[in-house]
Amino acid sequence: MKLLAFNGSPRKKWNTAQLLEHALEGAESEGAKTKLYNLYDLDFTGCISCFACKRAGGKSYGNCAVNDDLKPIFEKIEKADAILIGSPIYYGITTGVTRCFLERLMFQFSVYDAERSSLFGKKIRTAFMYTAGATDDMVKEMGFDRNAKGTEMAMERIFGSCESFFVTDTLQFDDYSKYVAPRFNPEEKKKRHKEQFPLDCKRAYELGARLVRKDS
Repeated sequence: MKLLAFNGSPRKKWNTAQLLEHALEGAESEGAKTKLYNLYDLDFTGCISCFACKRAGGKSYGNCAVNDDLKPIFEKIEKADAILIGSPIYYGITTGVTRCFLERLMFQFSVYDAERSSLFGKKIRTAFMYTAGATDDMVKEMGFDRNAKGTEMAMERIFGSCESFFVTDTLQFDDYSKYVAPRFNPEEKKKRHKEQFPLDCKRAYELGARLVRKDS
């Protein structure tokens, strides 16, 4: 089993990255091979609407024709058994880099055909992990849970399955005194991080294991 994970956060050591690392550990505990990509390290853009992946009889039908850093990664995804994408919530949606990645990933396999839902050659497991400095209530107010559901439905249609979980009210700074953020109580943030984040990491570990477990 092979699990590919993608960090859509510009921070390579913070909440999203840590959760992804725990998920990979969970997958490896089940004997899976894993690989983590930091999307901010890659050179690529969103979909350029060239429609080469939709051209009848075209050499790129069903595959993105753009030749950038995503091309070899898409080839690896076609051989993977599961993919996991992590992103912080920025203004009610994923980071821009994550969204660009999703555009390119999904559109090449999407099809304008009522009889067929996907050009992807097999069924694999997919999942999202979302992080937010905002509380659960604030995330709902921004409508991100609804935005995420739409993306989840699209991924399920293309790849066969998709699940998501949210980690909210995260610790954004190691020292709140250095930043102007009076909306948050630094001591409450630190207390929640100490108590809740280890539980969230455990959930991430379990998710990684579940994505590659043969009997799940």
